[in-house]
Amino acid sequence: MTTTQPLLEVTNLRKVFTGVGGLLSRRDVVAVDDISFALQGDQAKLITIVGESGSGKSTLARCILGLTQPTSGAVRYRGQDIQSMSKAEMHAYRRAVQPVFQDPYSTYNPFYRIDRVLNVLVRKFKLAASPKEAKAQIDEALRVVDLRPHDVLGRYPHQLSGGERQRVMLARIYLMKPRLIIADEPISMIDAALRALFLNILLDFRDQHGISCLFITHNLATAYYLGGEIMVMCRGRAIEHGAMDDVIAQPAHPYTQLLLESVPSQDPRQRWTEKRGANAVEASELRFDANACVFVERCPRVMEICRQQRPAHVPVQDGQTAACFLYSAEVAPVPTS
Repeated sequence: MTTTQPLLEVTNLRKVFTGVGGLLSRRDVVAVDDISFALQGDQAKLITIVGESGSGKSTLARCILGLTQPTSGAVRYRGQDIQSMSKAEMHAYRRAVQPVFQDPYSTYNPFYRIDRVLNVLVRKFKLAASPKEAKAQIDEALRVVDLRPHDVLGRYPHQLSGGERQRVMLARIYLMKPRLIIADEPISMIDAALRALFLNILLDFRDQHGISCLFITHNLATAYYLGGEIMVMCRGRAIEHGAMDDVIAQPAHPYTQLLLESVPSQDPRQRWTEKRGANAVEASELRFDANACVFVERCPRVMEICRQQRPAHVPVQDGQTAACFLYSAEVAPVPTS
């Protein structure tokens, strides 16, 4: 019986930013700490990575894109480690795996019109046999992302809104027809009214064009809107993974539970009346200990084993896992006072 090779496989990935000159010091930052997951290639999928600022989401994305070299572990595309790819293989990889970054303002060269972003791409990758065919492809790509070509082409980047610039980047991706999009906080700097439109385009890419997406965000509402799978990160570690509906409805890890509790109610009559509690947490407040749970200092259900060992991912329910001893050890919780 044959098995389908994963489109993308991340195995024990670790990235440590060391002190000045590469010397080890107390200021070393473990940005990504032993992350493993796979994105199967049999059908297009969407995985959302959720975490606070400082949880390692963007560093993980840069390692996957080949922009940052990991300290250890591997990123494999169709079974091949991207760090061992030849120049030609890396060129093909960068065509197959396309990024969309957070800032829609710094992506473009302000001295060139928007046309150049798309025309250079068509020429470089020989996507069209003639200028007429190139124009037809560009017009189609812009319409796919709900932009009218005559409203965009011929303009400079500063003449477009942030939402329009991000959609031009999606049009560029549509021209490339990649297998995977790495979207790192792509809607955090565009108008709220356009965010749903942007997300719907990504969903259309998945459903109609077979393009998978690894979507990175700190916003749980955005993650829930996209559906698919979710991986929750805390201080460089993946602490929970599963289907979106399962994790949102029944979060297993105490950190995920606290994240969901922090989401404000949509009812304006319901107000937060309590001050920041002892268990309120920010990723930057957690101290790193390789031999303990990353959430041990703030967990309301901490056990002694949490301080002594690093928890492995264990099944919670069908398809949902959590790195928590609550589901793998029968030890009475230690009261937190």
